[in-house]
Amino acid sequence: MDLQVLIAAAADVCLKPQRHAVVPVVGESNVNGAVDLTADDAHLRIESRDPGGDRRPELDLELEIYRSGADLHLMLSWWQQDERPLLWQGSHPVWMDGSSGQRCERPRDGAPLEALARRLRALLCGSDL
Repeated sequence: MDLQVLIAAAADVCLKPQRHAVVPVVGESNVNGAVDLTADDAHLRIESRDPGGDRRPELDLELEIYRSGADLHLMLSWWQQDERPLLWQGSHPVWMDGSSGQRCERPRDGAPLEALARRLRALLCGSDL
């Protein structure tokens, strides 16, 4: 299955009732706009729409997927909201302050992002990314 479709479907499940599309961040895609599955990392934007189809850019997320050795890691953050915490997901979740990079508590609305990160990591670790 296409990586972008897989990520959008996972976001739809974890971040209800929003619907999602996944687009590569400029410079991270090949000529047809798809993510290069042979690369060791990907940089994507998860775009949100409400159930009526209206864009909700304040709910958009940034997703970075990268390998460190044999391990797969994810970084999830709110798109262009650097003041908000970001989530690093490796073998366990770690929330970091968006400005300082220091470890911090999970934000009030962070549980769905943790669920998405866990789901994506489980799906991607089982694939040939």
